[in-house]
Amino acid sequence: MDIAERAQALALKIRKHKDGIETEEATKNAFVMPFISTVLGYDVFNPAEVIPEFTADVGTKRGEKIDYAIVHDGQVQVLVEAKKINDPLRIEHASQLFRYFAVTNARIAILTNGQVYEFYTDLDAPNRMDAKPFLVLDFADIDDTLLPELAKLTKESFDLDSVISAAGELKYIGQLKRILAAQFKEPEDDWVKFLTTRVYEGAFTQRVREQFGPLVAKASRQFLNEQVNDRLKNALGGPDAYVSVSSGSSQPEQPQPAPSDDNAASQENERVVTTEEELEGYRIVRAIVCAEVPASRVAARDTQTYFGVLLDDNNRKPIARLWFNRSKKYLGVFDENKVETRLPISTVEDIYQHADHLRNTVARYVGRPQAAGPEPVAPSQPTGTW
Repeated sequence: MDIAERAQALALKIRKHKDGIETEEATKNAFVMPFISTVLGYDVFNPAEVIPEFTADVGTKRGEKIDYAIVHDGQVQVLVEAKKINDPLRIEHASQLFRYFAVTNARIAILTNGQVYEFYTDLDAPNRMDAKPFLVLDFADIDDTLLPELAKLTKESFDLDSVISAAGELKYIGQLKRILAAQFKEPEDDWVKFLTTRVYEGAFTQRVREQFGPLVAKASRQFLNEQVNDRLKNALGGPDAYVSVSSGSSQPEQPQPAPSDDNAASQENERVVTTEEELEGYRIVRAIVCAEVPASRVAARDTQTYFGVLLDDNNRKPIARLWFNRSKKYLGVFDENKVETRLPISTVEDIYQHADHLRNTVARYVGRPQAAGPEPVAPSQPTGTW
């Protein structure tokens, strides 16, 4: 599995089990150790790679321990301090990291609650940990643009110099994105004034501020919704597609009457309800087959009855079908003759059990040798040709 696939697998595990975690120790066992081992690739049971309860006494502070020290090339390179899941991460939680950072060779420090991982280095002053992280990775909403940088901290691709050189830009881009998100959600007076003075020629009085504050917030929400809808339309069938994203599973709705008598146009205007569960399944399939092709080549196309995943948005190159519009879920996979087999699955993450088959399907399309893998079990639903 590549790092995107490994990260998605951990994200699903966190989402599934975090409500049952009540202590810091349970958080470390359930989420932090898998992050170090599965995502970063270090053996948490090998003290030459991961040192639990790492001690490096500082001045009068004796016996303090950092939860984990990650070792690479015989040197401590990364320090990890963990808190309980759902606990907010504050700089006060990082006091031990601050002290240990100055007396070890580590250039990277991680503060985490198992779901959110804050990465620190010493951009502001040498050998002194910065007060703000240069990278924040939230497994509840993974930012794919950060994964290439995270990959540079893995055992197989460790490149500390590259991480440090990119940290400055990452730090400020991350902070700017979080500020923009906050302004879109609850715009501050300066932000309201900045936008209002570009569309309103009068004086920016308190009355004008009260009038335009809600308008700025509403315009921001509409802008974001339009951007999301445009992306979904492009992914699910082009600019003429109608897309409605629902937070829960839903039965397909009946097609809306089309203004034209043209059957093709009528089909394009059918109302398709795309559920979050279908989008999650699509992201899992895409992460799996990214080992064979770039993610940009993996397209989605929703229909009234199933959610299709295609290579190059080509109907002749089906990768999978997600049959989630029923009480029982099925994953549709394809053989070398493009005959579909529907495999029953209990949860969306069960798709990972068929990763080899999905990769082999894409490998056939791009003309690469196929890896040996298990064949799909006998179908529980009728099969057909694409």
